[in-house]
Amino acid sequence: MKAIAYNISPDEKEWLVLANYKKHDITIIANSLTLDTLSFAIGKEALLVFNNDYLSEDMIEGLKVLGIKYIATSSSETDHLDLKAAGFAGIKVANVPLAIGSSDAKVRMEQVIKNLDQWAAGKCVGKACCCQNDCAAVKAIK
Repeated sequence: MKAIAYNISPDEKEWLVLANYKKHDITIIANSLTLDTLSFAIGKEALLVFNNDYLSEDMIEGLKVLGIKYIATSSSETDHLDLKAAGFAGIKVANVPLAIGSSDAKVRMEQVIKNLDQWAAGKCVGKACCCQNDCAAVKAIK
């Protein structure tokens, strides 16, 4: 999966690279995620959010236009993401569930990669899922 990570700290970068082990094509950018830096996401499927960059409705819409289908945050919190806008845009969102141990950078980066692995395999991310759409209900109807 092609992904982009904005605003990543050096320790997060190290653990992300180790957890990924060349499975996913991840572009790492030191810049914060803003409307001006959205264009770096062209050609990517997934966005990795670090350091609580705020994703507004406008940013979500911009990401959708650029082709982003997935957003993975490295935190257990999601208040920095407009989940409603992501739901309307059809973008799947995942976090690091609190029970996993979100204070440890290594554990958080391993979960971010697990989320990418699941999405790449066409599967739900389970307890990490923060989507506003009820995926289980949709699957039951099909």
